[in-house]
Amino acid sequence: MAKKSKVIKNMQRQKIVDRYALKRSELKKIIKDPKTSLEEKREAFIKIEKLPRDSNPIRLRNRCNLTGRPRGYYRKFGLSRIALREMANNGLIPGITKASW
Repeated sequence: MAKKSKVIKNMQRQKIVDRYALKRSELKKIIKDPKTSLEEKREAFIKIEKLPRDSNPIRLRNRCNLTGRPRGYYRKFGLSRIALREMANNGLIPGITKASW
């Protein structure tokens, strides 16, 4: 199990990312648009720099919903490989069966 502080910090970052997502995307659109002037691009870049660091989605880490484990994460299930295997073996995930041939 991961440290609770790491899991909580990641959840707080997710909230901040969601809060600033629209503003960040609008500023990035201004920067990438070839029709905007250099001065407007510079202003947009300065505004992006003033946003909180944690508003950048790159700082998020995919973590297992059960254990908080950051590695071996399956996006489809939201679980780590260990939790996925345990739940699949116990029959808690519908449609998942152990392979045999």
